[in-house]
Amino acid sequence: MKGARERWVRTGGVELCVAELGEPGRPTVVLVHGYPDNKEVWSEVAVRLAGRFHVVLYDVRGHGRSTAPRPLHGGFTLAKLTDDFLAVADAVSPDRPVHLVGHDWGSTQSWEFVTTSRTKGRIASFTSISGPSLDHLGHWFNARVKRPTPRRVSQLLGQGARSWYVYVLHTPALPELAWRGPLGTLWPKILERVERVPGGDYPTASLPTDAAHGAWLYRDNVRARLRRPRPDAYAHAPVQLIVPEDDPFLSERLYDDLDRWVPRLTRRTIPAGHWVTRTRPDQVAAWIEQFATSAEDGRPAPAATGRHADRFAGQLVLVTGAGSGIGRATACAFAEAGARVIAVDRDAEAAARTAGLSRRAGAPEAWAEPADVSDEQAMEKLAEKVHHEYGVLDVLVNNAGIGLAGSFFATTTDDWRKVLDVNLWGVIHGCRLFGARMAERGQGGHIVNVASAAAYQPSRALPAYSTSKAAVLMLSECLRAELTGQGIGVTAVCPGFVNTAITSTARFAGVDEEEQRRRRRKTARLYGLRNYPPEKVAGAILDAVAGNRAVAPVTAEARGARLLYRFAPGLLRRIARVEPRL
Repeated sequence: MKGARERWVRTGGVELCVAELGEPGRPTVVLVHGYPDNKEVWSEVAVRLAGRFHVVLYDVRGHGRSTAPRPLHGGFTLAKLTDDFLAVADAVSPDRPVHLVGHDWGSTQSWEFVTTSRTKGRIASFTSISGPSLDHLGHWFNARVKRPTPRRVSQLLGQGARSWYVYVLHTPALPELAWRGPLGTLWPKILERVERVPGGDYPTASLPTDAAHGAWLYRDNVRARLRRPRPDAYAHAPVQLIVPEDDPFLSERLYDDLDRWVPRLTRRTIPAGHWVTRTRPDQVAAWIEQFATSAEDGRPAPAATGRHADRFAGQLVLVTGAGSGIGRATACAFAEAGARVIAVDRDAEAAARTAGLSRRAGAPEAWAEPADVSDEQAMEKLAEKVHHEYGVLDVLVNNAGIGLAGSFFATTTDDWRKVLDVNLWGVIHGCRLFGARMAERGQGGHIVNVASAAAYQPSRALPAYSTSKAAVLMLSECLRAELTGQGIGVTAVCPGFVNTAITSTARFAGVDEEEQRRRRRKTARLYGLRNYPPEKVAGAILDAVAGNRAVAPVTAEARGARLLYRFAPGLLRRIARVEPRL
């Protein structure tokens, strides 16, 4: 690994290759790799942690540059792997406990480390990624076999199907032949196509040997431990569980009973596949840093609240038009879920108030940035500042918008320009400037464009506004098609009548100022009577991002109009002929 210092640690008849980054005087993070990997699977995460921690990676016995036990059979038991971990920990951090992180089989063996009595006091925290404890798994299976219900049987069958590779790895000689033959050659392309793992110097040339030796991890441990799981497998350190939502090998249901075994548990979910250490290194590193720092400070991990706390905690979210209404409610909703928030509004004071509210709602960090979304140069400066000072966004919410009512012929060219500059070009600027960085980063993300039910509900009173929002809807659909292969979701949110300040600032074309004020007051009263709060729209936005929905109508009238648009467009056109009385 580039820039790493290497040493060798002798233990149990093998020599382990250990790599270190960062200053040794800092808290130590030990990264344990899984199957069929070696320590290089952690390289992208390790460099991101090295500025804050002393980062240690080692090749598990028989992998990478570490030597293999002789004979292989019986040389990979959990007891011997625990000896290896203690030898490494004593070598790199003899005087203070380490923060342990495991992925795949690295996580499975690390569960042994964090639940056995002889390692007590040597582990300050444990982050588990895509690798359950064999003891916990054994109890999970036993509970469902002994007390079957339709749901439990379904869970057993589902996980049984996902675990097909475990059965194959128990087959004598076959895995070794496959890995040393065509599978070893094809594996990098399989990872790239199925998991979207970027190409480059991973996997390494030792893959066939690593995978052949690693089969003994399963053979030496799985059947014996599942048959007789330990009854005392309780974690003696705080645990952070990171669950990739699209993991093809492990069901999220495997962790349903984990609270029983882990007194101090923090859960995280991430919209990604199994190899998140390669596809989402920014998010993984951020969560590890946050959790380890909390343990170092002797305080509980930051406790985000809300239904999506495990999904958005630590993510970087930018919301435009965040000074009031839906934008402010959305910023606070993401903050409550533990996200870091950037509140953008052309009103600097309003943006600052939203940033303050976000911090009080639970955001670990929140910033205010004044910008007019219709100003291309201002947005370019904003994007440059955000990417330089805060990083690449995980979620972008293009919310800023203005209202305009009036017949087509009463709407002037200047009126059209103003509404399109904010409602459409503001969204285009946001998608282009921030979405491009998401795509370049290659670690996924999500773009939310707040359109309106007016996007698919024609009205003789809203030609300019409806046109702008229909364009936003189609832009979102097109962008979603383009970015889906890069793991970036795009959602068009279409609210109906929501009680926000937009009614008091909307313009009515073709009338004098006195009539303008009267119509604004009446519209505000009507929206007030409907009284649909922006907080509900914010909740729908978080739901839509978590569910990766393409279009999210919000409010009953928005959903009703969407149905008519799809199944009875003629009726919707007839309704559009009615002139609203203001």
